[in-house]
Amino acid sequence: MEMNGSGFVLRLLFLLCISDLLIPMSQAIWLNLPATGTKCVSEEIQNNVVVLADYVVIPDDHGNPSPTISVKVTSPYGNNLHHKENVTHGQFAFTTNEAGNYLACFWIDGHNQGGGDVSVSLDWKTGIGAKDWESVARKEKIEGVELELRKLEGAVEAIHENLLYLKSREAEMRTVSEKTNSRVAWYSIMSLGVCIAVSVLQLWHLKRFFLKKKLI
Repeated sequence: MEMNGSGFVLRLLFLLCISDLLIPMSQAIWLNLPATGTKCVSEEIQNNVVVLADYVVIPDDHGNPSPTISVKVTSPYGNNLHHKENVTHGQFAFTTNEAGNYLACFWIDGHNQGGGDVSVSLDWKTGIGAKDWESVARKEKIEGVELELRKLEGAVEAIHENLLYLKSREAEMRTVSEKTNSRVAWYSIMSLGVCIAVSVLQLWHLKRFFLKKKLI
């Protein structure tokens, strides 16, 4: 029984490690915004995934007031999901309804007294990483191994959905590749046909020319 219990724990830890490697559930990003211009981050996310992010301006070491920034988050088709101006911190949350690259852009509003770069901390969470497991534990009155099993179950579901998404993307890419190869083949055949037709016309024209000049 002890061996079975320890083996179960080892398998559980192994699956948790694998799920952490396969699914980037949370990304803490440090951005240095230039005095002029925009800096953006993006992530390719599939459909029907929860996204939660917190951002905050990091104060400098000189005691100056924190500069304000503007934030804009857009979907793969350009829909505006979040837009704030003159803020030093904030949060955005949404559920994706389009698969593709989601873009978050940051820029300084122009009220930076120091005039230099501004550092922004961005905590970007997706999928089960954005789920409030403490609330789930309190609501369902679970803890310890049972809570870890629930997290593992969510991780397995996320891995399954991610694999299905990758499979669909592979099928799309394969279809595009096959169409491209087919078009290239038809283009090559048409090019060869045009070359043959031009050669035949040239020979016919030369033959007429020589017959007209009575050279042959």
